[in-house]
Amino acid sequence: METWRGIDATPEGWPASVVAIGVFDGVHRGHAALVRTAVKAAAEREARCVVVTFDPHPTAVVAPHAMPPQLTRIERRIELLGALGVDAVCVLPFTKELSQLSPDYFVRHVLVGGLHAKAVVVGENWRFGHKAAGDVKKLAELGEEYDFEVLPQTLSADEEAFSSTRVRGLIAEGDVAGAAEVLGRDYGTEGTIVHGAGRGGTALGFPTANLDILAGTAIPADGVYAGWLHRDSHRYPAAISVGTNPTFDGKERTVEAYLLDFSGDLYGAEVRLDFTARLRGQIAFDGIEPLIAQIETDVADTRRALDLG
Repeated sequence: METWRGIDATPEGWPASVVAIGVFDGVHRGHAALVRTAVKAAAEREARCVVVTFDPHPTAVVAPHAMPPQLTRIERRIELLGALGVDAVCVLPFTKELSQLSPDYFVRHVLVGGLHAKAVVVGENWRFGHKAAGDVKKLAELGEEYDFEVLPQTLSADEEAFSSTRVRGLIAEGDVAGAAEVLGRDYGTEGTIVHGAGRGGTALGFPTANLDILAGTAIPADGVYAGWLHRDSHRYPAAISVGTNPTFDGKERTVEAYLLDFSGDLYGAEVRLDFTARLRGQIAFDGIEPLIAQIETDVADTRRALDLG
């Protein structure tokens, strides 16, 4: 799969394409169905399949005060889109200038001039162009003018069933199992392992990997979860704590993972934490001993939730 950033970086001589276009934050099951439609349409037309997505999220530019928590960093989004069988992903840097393009100019410059679109696949509610002036009807009119077909897709009979907004809501509630139903996989968040307070490996006997997460990322509700830590091609079972460590009068919200049956140094590693099951909410304990007892229970519950025996 090829990737490039900006329409002007399209490889010279790029052939006719079927283009799937959208933000695709989260790449949930509705997004996946739309992209697979584009892959099938490209095969039927003997064309290449290109996904066009945007970075940063358009809302971050046009209405930053309303920017929702991000579900997938652009690198992860490209990885997930590529796994659906597309030939290329074109990332358009979303700028104020791009937001001000007319629907006609966007179609002429990006879809026709840049990607030689034979067909364009979008969600039926997709909007584009300055002040969201373009919709599927306008896109179809431009398709007739510039000789490409428009294939609008209904993401779900239930508008809320497959949406990034719904995933964000479920994650905020701590319902990671519900989020997985919409996503088609566990929800994961990425970051770098950094030094924490250090009490996990000293006072508690359960050393944790502390994740420094990119600001603006969707984080599950405070509590303890069973999940997996991914590093490169390896994954490790983990009991994951999200919260402020109220037993120690913590103020800062942290994400830390105790890796089961693991020994080693992860400091500085780029990892992904996948949240599989919520075990409990955050609790303030009356001292270290009851906290240690609860962590032992959490570890046992993690083994059961991950079917580790």
